Amino acid sequence: MPWFHEAPKIAAMSEILASTTEDDAEARSRAEEQETLREVEELVRRQEWSALRARLEPMAPESVARILDALPPDESVQVWELLDKEQGEDVLDEMSDALQDSLDEEPDEAPAATAGDLQGTQQATEATRKPVMINAFELKNGRLRQVQIDSKDDLAATSPIWVDLLAPSKDERQWIEDVFGLELPDTDDLTDIEESARFYIEDNGDVHMHSDFLLDKEDESRNVAVAFVLHNNILFSMRDEELPVFRLQRLRARIQPGYVTDGKDVLLDLYDADVEYSADALEDIYAELEKVSRTVLTPQVTDDEAAEILSDIAKEEDLNGRIRRNVLDTRRALSFLMRSRLMTTEQHDDARQILRDIDSLDGHTSFLFGKINFLMDATVGFININQNKRVSKLTTISVVFVPLNIIAGVGGMSEFSMMTQGIPWPVSYGAFVVAMGLVGWGTYVTLRWLETRRARRLLAANLARREG
Repeated sequence: MPWFHEAPKIAAMSEILASTTEDDAEARSRAEEQETLREVEELVRRQEWSALRARLEPMAPESVARILDALPPDESVQVWELLDKEQGEDVLDEMSDALQDSLDEEPDEAPAATAGDLQGTQQATEATRKPVMINAFELKNGRLRQVQIDSKDDLAATSPIWVDLLAPSKDERQWIEDVFGLELPDTDDLTDIEESARFYIEDNGDVHMHSDFLLDKEDESRNVAVAFVLHNNILFSMRDEELPVFRLQRLRARIQPGYVTDGKDVLLDLYDADVEYSADALEDIYAELEKVSRTVLTPQVTDDEAAEILSDIAKEEDLNGRIRRNVLDTRRALSFLMRSRLMTTEQHDDARQILRDIDSLDGHTSFLFGKINFLMDATVGFININQNKRVSKLTTISVVFVPLNIIAGVGGMSEFSMMTQGIPWPVSYGAFVVAMGLVGWGTYVTLRWLETRRARRLLAANLARREG
């Protein structure tokens, strides 16, 4: 049998072998990951932190993220805090939102139960932690440590550098006033546009700042107002909903010693993280517009595709506008901090670096506005082309039927009966209908020939220009 008859069989066998090889490699990879997970769990159980750190260092970020996701919450927190700064940043990019939320929660400390202490025993058995709207963060060994706040006494027992309030109630606002002597701003004041109402220093030295932070979700994007108050070197932040920037800040501060030293450092790092988050959102806009570009630049775009494209472009334009507003507000906040002369030299340098990053983002947002306008104009142009095609078809049909209407008008007159007198009417009218069909067909063929000749001439002219 000739070899070319065996070629399809050989190709099929090669595909089967390749698929089998890939399945085997995937199975080996899963087995190695399970073995690594068992090793990590054993090292955590033995509390051999040096060996565990050495085991994690050469691993890929996505593998570390999967291991953290598979570990129990308390063990995943311990493993997370062993990572160094560079590896932690890479692992953060691979984490799911659920895993970040899990790592963001400090493990509960079980209360000490003594014999006969029924209340302590009941507290020890309650493993679930109720959500709190006040998060206090102390600085221990150069790292942020979250302190669980369940009551006013818990808050009074802390020495925080950052107190984060998420939609605080009236009672929790009163706790802040009683413990720290600070009256929090009203929620209605967070959306003022005037700079004097958003950034100001009170007579007692308290610094008040109201800023917008970007919240970019799959279904929607919006700017969330956040109030900051620097009171006695403690940063107080208040907002109505959770923001990814705040979660990332807390996670980074827990794995990087010396990441923050006071409340102003926390504030600058929040603004820096917000600019970074905006940059990531701009990258997502670039990716989405690239997909739209590939569709728009095809020779044919239907009206349904054009409608979907316009919807996608509108969403990206809205997000780009929110990013522009967000970085503009951040620039105003940093400029206010630098003018207030409250920061150290290092903090001034950090603020200048953030401003330089904002300047670079301005160029990207301007470019994206231009690209969005181009894609929108191109899409509307395709809609107009499709409409012109439909109008051209209707024009062709009307031209074909013009002579038919004239002939039909002649056939309906009494003179036609006189001209066909003596001829049976089925024959005369049958011949008349055939003549109308021939005239219509001839008109259509003539129009097609004229359009084809015009298209050939245009093609020949274009080729001549290119060759010339």
